[in-house]
Amino acid sequence: MTQYNDRVERQRLLIEAEDWAKGVKGLHAHSLSSMWYDNRPQDTEGDKSVLDIEYNSGLIKRQTYDGYEVYFGKELKGDALIDAYNKAVHPSDTQKIYT
Repeated sequence: MTQYNDRVERQRLLIEAEDWAKGVKGLHAHSLSSMWYDNRPQDTEGDKSVLDIEYNSGLIKRQTYDGYEVYFGKELKGDALIDAYNKAVHPSDTQKIYT
């Protein structure tokens, strides 16, 4: 039975990471058209403002002044999601010390 320990541990981590990915990493209410991910400058033309919600998964949801929603970024999945989760939750385990 011990031959499956790695698979079970990976699945456990994946489930934890998927739950963590739904969490909000940051909120940004603004009227800037120069965000690194922004390919919709029309959302902030003139005096329009938006709310950008960044999730732990890597997705950014933009809510415009008129209620329209747009998504930016690429959602992390699988091993990439587990890696991001581990770095966020256990940063000391992933840091390398160079001497």
